[in-house]
Amino acid sequence: MGRESVSPDDAVVAGRRAAMATLADARASEIACGLAALGNHIAHVELRPVETGLVMLQGRIGSDGAAFNLGEATVTRAAVSIPSGEVGFSYVLGRDRDKARLAALCDALWQNPAWREPVERHVLAPIKARLEGERARQRAQTAATRVDFFTLVRGEN
Repeated sequence: MGRESVSPDDAVVAGRRAAMATLADARASEIACGLAALGNHIAHVELRPVETGLVMLQGRIGSDGAAFNLGEATVTRAAVSIPSGEVGFSYVLGRDRDKARLAALCDALWQNPAWREPVERHVLAPIKARLEGERARQRAQTAATRVDFFTLVRGEN
């Protein structure tokens, strides 16, 4: 069996997805600091006002159970366009309008090949470093509470 090749478009989609996953775990201030390193004002147009609304969350018992409505979550969405034509979108949990707008701007910039590397270096890399540090601390705390169980084999006498 041969290996399936990954098209350049698939790699771009996967990279964009990874960038947005990083931005989802970011703080608005981190995104703003990273974008400030790219320049004082990055021209962009809001395609629609930033909006906050509700989405219905669905749950499922097991992988084949019937879906049921679990509850609602607050989500804020933004859509921006940059002069080169790329359009960025973001949906963030909660009511953080600045984070939604900044994440959408990062999405638009990341899609432009000229901006991709600076966004990765100045915006995403510091966020990834913080997240990995937090995960490492969490792993260390969890490992400190680990208990190794063992069984003693008793002899006949």
